[in-house]
Order: sequence, then structure tokens, then C-alpha cells
Amino acid sequence: MKNYTIPEVSSLEFLKNAANILKNPLPFHAANFKKKGATFRLNLGFGNSIVFSKDAGFLQHALQKNKKNYSKSPIQTKDLAKYVGKGLLTSEGALWKKQRKLIQPAFHKKQLVFLLESIQEAITTEVSKITTQGPIDVAPIFNDLAFKTVVKALFSDAADALQISKMQHITEAAQKMLVKELRQPYLGWWFKSSGKIKKHIALVQESREVLGQLVAARKKSNIRKDDLLDMLLDARYQDGSAMSEQQLIDEILILFVAGHETTSNALTFAAQLLAQHPETQEKIFIEVQEATASTKDLMEIIKACPFTKNVVEETLRMYPPAYFIDRISLEADAFEGMEVPKNSNLLFSVLQIHNDALFWEQPELFKPSRFSGVSANTFSGHYFPFGAGPRMCIGNNFAMYEMVLAIATLVRQYKISEKKTPIEIEPLISLKPINALLEFTQRA
Repeated sequence: MKNYTIPEVSSLEFLKNAANILKNPLPFHAANFKKKGATFRLNLGFGNSIVFSKDAGFLQHALQKNKKNYSKSPIQTKDLAKYVGKGLLTSEGALWKKQRKLIQPAFHKKQLVFLLESIQEAITTEVSKITTQGPIDVAPIFNDLAFKTVVKALFSDAADALQISKMQHITEAAQKMLVKELRQPYLGWWFKSSGKIKKHIALVQESREVLGQLVAARKKSNIRKDDLLDMLLDARYQDGSAMSEQQLIDEILILFVAGHETTSNALTFAAQLLAQHPETQEKIFIEVQEATASTKDLMEIIKACPFTKNVVEETLRMYPPAYFIDRISLEADAFEGMEVPKNSNLLFSVLQIHNDALFWEQPELFKPSRFSGVSANTFSGHYFPFGAGPRMCIGNNFAMYEMVLAIATLVRQYKISEKKTPIEIEPLISLKPINALLEFTQRA
């Protein structure tokens, strides 16, 4: 196949659209995909550029087939790492391999069974706080639900309300600061000189101290809870040694970041889609009623709710919280004749791939049935809600169990009034829903 160079969008075009890109870059990217094809290079000026792609084959090439030539970008390995440390999400190379091998067993399906009661308890508590007095923004409710579910899975009842509130505030403040840094890199000097970055790093240190106290108390108690903290404390490297306390806290901080906002956003999108499709709500309600009538075992209930799972899968297709996957090419490469120079910054649009008519019949429609009765491999070439390859999200099963239980609990307890208005999004580090106003009625 004859080699060709990636088509380019000029720096002038980028500057002309800079104000709109700062607010929401997605329309600009979509327009360029339409004009330039599945892959294009955006020239940022001063020798800097980013390659954008919605080519699912190219993404598979980078994540799986030639994975050794592609590393995560500094957005995660440096920018995010300064707030949460070097753990699974932010590390590369030997450290990542070592940590992945150590932590993987804690997220095996057999181990997650021990966490389901804690997950359900947190979900039930937060869902019960939904008010039926007029429209409410559900995003903060699901944000609290997702964060407290992670805390409950990690620490059982060890963390008190004050500690949870403090850690949640710090985690969210650090994420907001990182968004500012990434969206406004030209203000980097100001963020440093004004002390804003230093202030947020100090805040994270406070969170680390709380976590250190919780870890120390667990070790001193000699009482097993069979939660994630126990599993992480039990984990041993090949030489028989355990994680250092600093490494353990790095991994816990990353679980907060990776495990709460993406799940929160997905649940908010799911609730809005259900509001637009009352018939889907009723189908879930019937399924959940039948499942819970025959068993109290949470894993059996999850297995008995395939349609509810399909709703979650379809939500993740239409509105993937991790809507971009970033990589850097370590050496020059080629994909189907397309030249990929060394040190290319690559951003793969999962959102575009998930909504491409090339792969999905009527992608603009909410159709949970498209996931019914199909094998896991049916969509694997163009469905990446948790990434793919060796660096696929380690918590994918945890997240799916949590979301199925959350939707089941929500629909069993409430009817969501029909929503006529469009779903609004804000692309930050993750794809964020905004103005998610819904009305609820308690079921009899």
C-alpha cells in the first residue's frame, strides 16, 4: 500500500476557532473529521501538533497490535500524576506492569462478589435521597453515589462522614484545577506563580493524610472486612513484599479519580435516556421485580437483569465518559499506509467511533436491544468504553456491577418523568452531562 501523509488542519484555522474550542472543542473536531477524513493533524503552531483519529482500526493498532510503540501522554503521566501520584492510571513501563500484576486479582469477578453488599448499601442510601418535589439536577446525586460507593468498597464503614466529605471535596477540586491547566495551557505561568497548583497539591496531601490514618487503623485493628483495602493490603509482589504505604495511597487516590467521575457521568446520562424512553424504564422495572422476587443474592440479580445491563452498555456507547484516548508514538510507525512520525501526539475519539454509522445501525438512536444476545467480541473492534488491550480499565467489572445495581435500584423505587429536552454535554477530562434536570415519582 502506498504511504500517505496525514491531512493537516492549519494553525491559522485553529487560532480562528480558539475561542469556540475553549468552550467546546467537539464541533470543531467533528467538522474536521467530515472535511479531512477519519484521521487529521491539527497544527497548533510553534512546531506542536496533535493527531486526531476516529479510525477504530488505528485505535486497536495503538492499544493492542503495536502497543509497545505507544505510551500514555503527559496529560496522565505528569499532569494528573502530580495530584494523585504514580499508580496504575498514571504509570508506564516496568512500574505499571508490576502494579497491574499485583492489583489485578483484587478486581477479579470472584473477589468483587465480596464487595456487592457494600456497593448496594451505598447505592440504596444515596438513591433514597432523591426528592419527588419538582425537577432536580441528578448529576450531584450520582456524583455522591459514585464517590461513596468507592469509599464503601474500599473501607467498609471505617471512613466517617467528615472524612468522606473532605476526600470528595479535595478529589473534585484537584480535577477542576487539572481541567483549567489543560484547557488554558497559556496560563501555566500564572497557575504556578499565583500558587494555585501548589495550593491544590497541598490539599491532596491532606487527603493522603486521611487515607494514611485509615490504613494505619485497619492494620492496628487486625479485623478483616474483606473490602478492597484488605485485598490491597494482602497483595504481594513476587518477592513476597507488600506495597509501600505511599504506593498504596497512590493507588487508592487513583481509584477515587478513575472510579467516581466516569461512573457518575454515565449514570446521569443513563437516567436522562430513561427519562426520554419511559417504555425502557418499565421494561427494566419488570425485569428487576422478577429478578428480586426469586433471589436476594446480588450477583444472581445482576445476572438476571441482562436488559438493564444492555441499557448501561448503550449509554456508554452514546455518551462514553472516557470520550478520548491519548497516546504518544515512541518510534515512527505506519498504519495502512499512513505515516505516523516518532513522538506524534495522538487523540482517538471514542465518542466519534461509538456514534459512527460505519459501525452502528442508526447510531443516533437509543437502542439497548443492539446489545441483546451478542457475544463480547461482536462489537470489540469499535466499542471502547473502558479502553482495550493490556491497559483496559482494571475496574470495568466493578463499574458495570455498580451501574447495573444503581439503575435497578433507581427504577425499582421511582418513575422518571418523560424528558422532552435534548441531553446537554460538556467535554472536560471526561464527558460531563450538564443541566440534567429530571422529575421523579415514588413508585407505589
